[in-house]
Amino acid sequence: MSSPPMSDTPMSEAVPAERRFTRLKGIAAPLPIANVNTDIIAPKDLMRAVTRKGLGWGLLRPYRFDGEGRERPDFVLNREPWRHAALLVAHENFGCGSSREHAAWALADFGIRAVIAPSFAEIFQNNCIKNRLLPVPLPRPQLDAVMAAAEAGEEVEVALEAQVVRLADGRALPFEVSPLARHRLLAGIDDIADTLRYEDDILAFEDRHFRDTPWLAGRTKIEEKTHGS
Repeated sequence: MSSPPMSDTPMSEAVPAERRFTRLKGIAAPLPIANVNTDIIAPKDLMRAVTRKGLGWGLLRPYRFDGEGRERPDFVLNREPWRHAALLVAHENFGCGSSREHAAWALADFGIRAVIAPSFAEIFQNNCIKNRLLPVPLPRPQLDAVMAAAEAGEEVEVALEAQVVRLADGRALPFEVSPLARHRLLAGIDDIADTLRYEDDILAFEDRHFRDTPWLAGRTKIEEKTHGS
């Protein structure tokens, strides 16, 4: 099977620019807390939603609002300029807990497009990639520098192609990301779109397979219902 090049997919030319994650520069909200779990990021009543929109109001709700639903004025996302943050900077094990994809949805709906932390829960990390939200792992010393910049209200830049976080003072902090995640984010495609790049190869394989093993050929019940037996 021939494989389309991972870093130069023709499909990316047809993908709207806003779907691609190439470079992000904006206000970063400091959240110097470890083990922020998905029940904090997206409380369970947000789980009733079946779309990705309209969940930003509930993001980090136990931190942002009191029991009466009033904003906590001292919480970072309720203050300027972090109320309009595009990045979030946190401590270790961000996104631990249950596997709810709503956590990534709530972050994205609020306007957060990258989370910078020393480490992430694996399922949360995968959910972020699927929702065009970049988790950026940085060792603690570098993370502390980004946290200080965020607390100062400075803009932080994440350049995915170069795989660096740039601070206002010129420092460039390299980070690692899997080649597959990097490719999909740069191209603005998800798992399904990426798989469809191989459609011709998949169809050719099926033709060969059922030609060589005709006793396995046949239609599924759904195909028979759709096309007739």
